[in-house]
Amino acid sequence: MSGDEPQLHGGVAEYGKVCALRGDHVGALLHYRAAMSMAIVQQTPPVVIRHYMECALESLEQMGAYDEVLAYCDRAIEHYADHPPDSALAQFDLATFHQRRGVVLLRRGARDEAAGAFDVACAMAHQAEAELPLAETLLRWIRSRLTITAERLSAEQVRWRYCAVRQETVRPARAVPLPGHGGTMSSPVGNQRRET
Repeated sequence: MSGDEPQLHGGVAEYGKVCALRGDHVGALLHYRAAMSMAIVQQTPPVVIRHYMECALESLEQMGAYDEVLAYCDRAIEHYADHPPDSALAQFDLATFHQRRGVVLLRRGARDEAAGAFDVACAMAHQAEAELPLAETLLRWIRSRLTITAERLSAEQVRWRYCAVRQETVRPARAVPLPGHGGTMSSPVGNQRRET
Protein backbone atom coordinates (compact mmCIF):
# COMPACT_ATOMS: atom_id res chain seq x y z
CA MET A 1 0.00 0.00 0.00
CA SER A 2 1.52 3.33 -1.06
CA GLY A 3 1.55 6.37 1.19
CA ASP A 4 -1.18 8.02 -0.94
CA GLU A 5 -3.69 5.16 -0.76
CA PRO A 6 -5.07 5.91 2.72
CA GLN A 7 -6.05 9.39 1.49
CA LEU A 8 -7.80 8.16 -1.66
CA HIS A 9 -11.15 7.56 0.05
CA GLY A 10 -11.11 11.15 1.31
CA GLY A 11 -10.53 12.48 -2.20
CA VAL A 12 -13.25 10.28 -3.66
CA ALA A 13 -15.71 11.41 -0.97
CA GLU A 14 -14.74 15.03 -1.64
CA TYR A 15 -15.58 14.57 -5.32
CA GLY A 16 -18.95 13.22 -4.19
CA LYS A 17 -19.46 16.49 -2.35
CA VAL A 18 -18.53 18.44 -5.49
CA CYS A 19 -21.17 16.41 -7.37
CA ALA A 20 -23.75 17.12 -4.66
CA LEU A 21 -23.12 20.87 -4.81
CA ARG A 22 -23.89 20.91 -8.52
CA GLY A 23 -27.06 18.84 -7.97
CA ASP A 24 -25.69 15.50 -9.26
CA HIS A 25 -26.76 13.38 -6.31
CA VAL A 26 -26.53 10.12 -8.26
CA GLY A 27 -22.84 10.85 -8.91
CA ALA A 28 -22.43 11.95 -5.31
CA LEU A 29 -23.85 8.68 -3.99
CA LEU A 30 -21.60 6.66 -6.28
CA HIS A 31 -18.55 8.43 -4.88
CA TYR A 32 -19.67 8.31 -1.24
CA ARG A 33 -20.34 4.57 -1.45
CA ALA A 34 -16.97 3.93 -3.09
CA ALA A 35 -15.27 6.04 -0.40
CA MET A 36 -17.05 4.09 2.35
CA SER A 37 -15.96 0.77 0.83
CA MET A 38 -12.34 1.93 0.61
CA ALA A 39 -12.43 3.29 4.15
CA ILE A 40 -13.85 0.04 5.53
CA VAL A 41 -11.16 -2.02 3.78
CA GLN A 42 -8.48 0.30 5.18
CA GLN A 43 -10.01 0.07 8.68
CA THR A 44 -10.46 3.84 8.81
CA PRO A 45 -11.85 5.19 12.11
CA PRO A 46 -15.66 4.85 12.28
CA VAL A 47 -16.13 8.62 12.58
CA VAL A 48 -14.85 9.04 9.01
CA ILE A 49 -17.16 6.36 7.64
CA ARG A 50 -20.04 7.92 9.61
CA HIS A 51 -19.31 11.27 7.92
CA TYR A 52 -19.47 9.68 4.47
CA MET A 53 -22.78 8.05 5.42
CA GLU A 54 -24.14 11.40 6.57
CA CYS A 55 -23.22 12.89 3.20
CA ALA A 56 -24.94 9.99 1.43
CA LEU A 57 -28.09 10.46 3.52
CA GLU A 58 -28.12 14.16 2.59
CA SER A 59 -28.03 13.28 -1.11
CA LEU A 60 -30.75 10.65 -0.70
CA GLU A 61 -32.89 13.23 1.10
CA GLN A 62 -32.27 15.78 -1.67
CA MET A 63 -33.35 13.15 -4.23
CA GLY A 64 -36.57 12.50 -2.34
CA ALA A 65 -35.56 8.91 -1.48
CA TYR A 66 -37.35 9.20 1.84
CA ASP A 67 -37.96 5.47 2.35
CA GLU A 68 -34.22 4.82 2.19
CA VAL A 69 -33.42 7.64 4.58
CA LEU A 70 -36.06 6.51 7.08
CA ALA A 71 -34.90 2.90 6.84
CA TYR A 72 -31.32 3.91 7.58
CA CYS A 73 -32.37 6.15 10.49
CA ASP A 74 -34.47 3.32 11.92
CA ARG A 75 -31.53 0.90 11.65
CA ALA A 76 -29.23 3.38 13.40
CA ILE A 77 -31.78 3.94 16.16
CA GLU A 78 -32.16 0.16 16.60
CA HIS A 79 -28.37 -0.19 16.75
CA TYR A 80 -28.22 2.34 19.56
CA ALA A 81 -31.08 0.56 21.34
CA ASP A 82 -28.93 -2.59 21.36
CA HIS A 83 -25.70 -0.68 22.07
CA PRO A 84 -26.61 2.36 24.21
CA PRO A 85 -24.51 5.48 23.57
CA ASP A 86 -21.42 5.42 25.77
CA SER A 87 -20.44 9.07 25.34
CA ALA A 88 -21.94 12.51 24.80
CA LEU A 89 -20.78 12.34 21.17
CA ALA A 90 -22.62 9.05 20.59
CA GLN A 91 -25.70 10.47 22.36
CA PHE A 92 -25.63 13.49 20.04
CA ASP A 93 -25.15 11.21 17.03
CA LEU A 94 -28.30 9.33 18.00
CA ALA A 95 -30.14 12.64 18.43
CA THR A 96 -29.22 13.66 14.88
CA PHE A 97 -30.76 10.46 13.51
CA HIS A 98 -34.02 11.34 15.26
CA GLN A 99 -33.79 14.87 13.83
CA ARG A 100 -33.24 13.59 10.28
CA ARG A 101 -36.13 11.17 10.73
CA GLY A 102 -38.31 14.08 11.85
CA VAL A 103 -37.35 16.20 8.86
CA VAL A 104 -38.23 13.42 6.41
CA LEU A 105 -41.51 12.69 8.19
CA LEU A 106 -42.37 16.39 8.07
CA ARG A 107 -41.62 16.49 4.34
CA ARG A 108 -44.09 13.61 3.98
CA GLY A 109 -46.76 15.48 5.91
CA ALA A 110 -46.64 13.23 9.00
CA ARG A 111 -46.59 16.14 11.44
CA ASP A 112 -47.42 14.20 14.61
CA GLU A 113 -44.74 11.58 13.95
CA ALA A 114 -42.27 14.34 13.06
CA ALA A 115 -43.04 16.13 16.32
CA GLY A 116 -42.35 12.92 18.24
CA ALA A 117 -39.00 12.49 16.48
CA PHE A 118 -38.03 16.12 17.12
CA ASP A 119 -39.04 15.84 20.76
CA VAL A 120 -36.78 12.81 21.25
CA ALA A 121 -33.97 14.49 19.28
CA CYS A 122 -34.08 17.62 21.44
CA ALA A 123 -34.18 15.66 24.69
CA MET A 124 -31.21 13.53 23.66
CA ALA A 125 -29.23 16.54 22.48
CA HIS A 126 -29.81 18.26 25.81
CA GLN A 127 -28.63 15.13 27.65
CA ALA A 128 -25.44 15.38 25.59
CA GLU A 129 -25.21 19.07 26.56
CA ALA A 130 -25.71 20.06 22.93
CA GLU A 131 -28.43 21.69 20.87
CA LEU A 132 -30.30 20.91 17.67
CA PRO A 133 -31.77 24.30 16.80
CA LEU A 134 -33.48 23.02 13.64
CA ALA A 135 -35.35 20.33 15.59
CA GLU A 136 -36.21 22.82 18.33
CA THR A 137 -37.56 25.35 15.81
CA LEU A 138 -39.61 22.82 13.86
CA LEU A 139 -41.01 21.25 17.02
CA ARG A 140 -42.11 24.68 18.26
CA TRP A 141 -43.77 25.44 14.91
CA ILE A 142 -45.60 22.11 14.83
CA ARG A 143 -46.86 22.59 18.39
CA SER A 144 -48.01 26.11 17.43
CA ARG A 145 -49.90 24.59 14.49
CA LEU A 146 -48.03 26.76 11.99
CA THR A 147 -48.02 25.82 8.33
CA ILE A 148 -44.57 24.59 7.33
CA THR A 149 -44.15 24.60 3.57
CA ALA A 150 -41.41 22.65 1.80
CA GLU A 151 -39.74 25.97 0.95
CA ARG A 152 -39.82 27.14 4.59
CA LEU A 153 -38.39 23.82 5.74
CA SER A 154 -35.57 24.05 3.19
CA ALA A 155 -34.82 27.62 4.27
CA GLU A 156 -34.58 26.53 7.91
CA GLN A 157 -32.27 23.67 6.94
CA VAL A 158 -29.95 26.20 5.29
CA ARG A 159 -30.26 28.63 8.20
CA TRP A 160 -29.28 26.03 10.79
CA ARG A 161 -26.63 24.35 8.59
CA TYR A 162 -28.42 21.04 8.62
CA CYS A 163 -26.33 19.71 5.75
CA ALA A 164 -22.64 18.93 6.19
CA VAL A 165 -22.11 19.39 2.45
CA ARG A 166 -22.16 23.15 1.91
CA GLN A 167 -20.14 25.32 -0.42
CA GLU A 168 -17.93 26.57 2.40
CA THR A 169 -17.13 23.04 3.63
CA VAL A 170 -16.12 21.46 0.31
CA ARG A 171 -12.51 21.46 -0.85
CA PRO A 172 -12.53 20.79 -4.60
CA ALA A 173 -8.73 20.80 -4.79
CA ARG A 174 -8.78 17.51 -2.80
CA ALA A 175 -11.46 15.89 -4.97
CA VAL A 176 -10.60 12.70 -6.86
CA PRO A 177 -13.22 11.46 -9.37
CA LEU A 178 -13.72 7.77 -9.95
CA PRO A 179 -12.63 6.55 -13.39
CA GLY A 180 -15.11 7.72 -16.01
CA HIS A 181 -16.50 10.48 -13.78
CA GLY A 182 -13.91 13.20 -14.31
CA GLY A 183 -14.71 16.64 -15.50
CA THR A 184 -13.83 20.20 -14.83
CA MET A 185 -13.28 20.91 -11.20
CA SER A 186 -13.84 24.66 -11.45
CA SER A 187 -17.53 24.81 -12.31
CA PRO A 188 -19.29 22.57 -9.76
CA VAL A 189 -18.62 24.57 -6.63
CA GLY A 190 -19.53 27.84 -8.29
CA ASN A 191 -23.03 26.50 -8.87
CA GLN A 192 -25.21 25.93 -5.87
CA ARG A 193 -27.05 22.63 -5.85
CA ARG A 194 -30.36 22.54 -7.62
CA GLU A 195 -33.44 22.37 -5.47
CA THR A 196 -35.26 19.07 -5.68
